Amino acid sequence: MTLTTHEGALAGLKVLDLSRVLAGPWCTQTLADLGADVVKIERPGSGDDTRHWGPPFLRDAEGRDTEQAAYFACCNRNKRSVTIDMATPQGQQLLRRMAAGADVLVENFKVGGLSAYGLDYASLQALNPRLIYCSVTGFGQDGPYARRAGYDLMVQAMSGMMSITGRADGTPGGGPQRVGVALTDTFTGMYAATAILAALHARQHTGRGQHIDMALLDVGMAILANQTTGYLNTGSVPQRQGNTHPSLAPYQDFPTADGAMLLAIGNDGQFARFCAAVGRPEWSADARYASNTARVRNRGTLIPAMEEITRTRSTAEWIALLEDKAVPCGPINDIGQAFADPQVQARGLAVTLPRAAGDGIAQIAGVASPLRLAEHPPVLRRAPPALGEHTDEVLQEIGLAPAQIAELRAAGVL
Repeated sequence: MTLTTHEGALAGLKVLDLSRVLAGPWCTQTLADLGADVVKIERPGSGDDTRHWGPPFLRDAEGRDTEQAAYFACCNRNKRSVTIDMATPQGQQLLRRMAAGADVLVENFKVGGLSAYGLDYASLQALNPRLIYCSVTGFGQDGPYARRAGYDLMVQAMSGMMSITGRADGTPGGGPQRVGVALTDTFTGMYAATAILAALHARQHTGRGQHIDMALLDVGMAILANQTTGYLNTGSVPQRQGNTHPSLAPYQDFPTADGAMLLAIGNDGQFARFCAAVGRPEWSADARYASNTARVRNRGTLIPAMEEITRTRSTAEWIALLEDKAVPCGPINDIGQAFADPQVQARGLAVTLPRAAGDGIAQIAGVASPLRLAEHPPVLRRAPPALGEHTDEVLQEIGLAPAQIAELRAAGVL
């Protein structure tokens, strides 16, 4: 793939990334994809925890597993990696120097964890009043759980997300389930990026930065969307119901002659067109099924009748039949099938970036940014970096001479 030469929408923005694992790095990768210069600070010798979260591991040019986990690659594209031991006075001095020239700092240490190093918001705001400082924690900066460590799985459980995910109790495989990806982490990263952009806009008017308090639990509750709003306004606690929808029908998976497909019928017109296509126009005129509310209440008879019909054709035949009738219908792909899909390929969602770090990994594949700005499209400038790949480069940019860098490295600071 050809690397990007154009400037992104956030060109000139300097971001100091003190975060690790997923939520914070997901935020900073979003900013980096939009053109910001993101400098990722990592621990000398070990780096971000996710560099070791494998398998799967990245492979070298001969196809052999390396010691670098693929997990790290999902959220650290377009960044520069610098190793600094912030537990040392020299490391703290370097980070304060970098923060003094930064626009944004993102961190996900425990509440109060950076104050001992003089890297908390109050300390850095005194050095740089324009700094936008984003803290990402499990439970926020206040409240009884503020000092607890928080992880995505814990928040999926505490927020109620697992209580509405999975098959209903009493059915085979019933019970609470986590979502198959760290959803609260990635959503927290996106919310954090949005908050940072809002703070940058506000700074244009005030000249001041501000502290942003992002909590996984807050986000986990917020993204439950209609489920939480329904509870708050009715007092009725939502329950797990597999792939069916609490407010729409038919909106679920259906068996086919060769597997399964998904129907996502969201209005009465779509249902009527489905009925006509399958030779059951009387269903859409039946009072039990004529409206969505009626279909939800009578799904116990509607769904079995539909399943008898859906089993008569293959998934591909159903998609072909319904596509020109504006009835949402699609396959239930695995990830390999999803990347083979012609629409995914047409949108260029798989990208491969070269890496010249000298560690045997010639290139790293990933998923393209979904942010499609017509005038300032996302950039593809750097593969996820090797540990400390840009340490000398970045420290020279803030004024250190090569001899000073060598001394710091010999002292174990870098």
